Amino acid sequence: MRVWTIAAAVGALMAPPAQANETRVAPEGHIPPPAQVEALDWLVGQWHGSGIGEAAAYESWLPSSGGTMVGSFVQETPAGGIMFTEHMYIAEDAGSLVVRLKHFNPDLTGWEEKDEMVSFPLLAIEECAAYFSALTYRCDGADGLLVAVRVKGAGEAAEELVFRFTRIR
Repeated sequence: MRVWTIAAAVGALMAPPAQANETRVAPEGHIPPPAQVEALDWLVGQWHGSGIGEAAAYESWLPSSGGTMVGSFVQETPAGGIMFTEHMYIAEDAGSLVVRLKHFNPDLTGWEEKDEMVSFPLLAIEECAAYFSALTYRCDGADGLLVAVRVKGAGEAAEELVFRFTRIR
């Protein structure tokens, strides 16, 4: 999966990741807990913050529709250009939730193959937090959002990338 190569692709730009240990990983045979997408209504809106290498990052989530929330993510370069983007779904699946996403280069060419995507099954959900395998969304203060993702390059140890956002709408 291409997402596991983000650390290698941006290693030269990335400051050492925060040692927050925000992500969790599903154990073998994990069965996702029951959940509905409306439990994540607190994510709806536009968020701005810092991402890889402390460069600007943006995340937006639309209200749920038909059991799915649609989101987008933009990671800028330190110079202000687009490093990459993501198109994301949080979808109801077999009575639980899953995050599915695809990555795109600045020219809109995809990282994943046409019919492939990266998936993160739900591990646990709380009032203002959702823990997916290797991906966390949680409230961070009154108008803050913390997103953490575990990434791993080929032959490299897994690292956590932590993004801190403030609600702008």
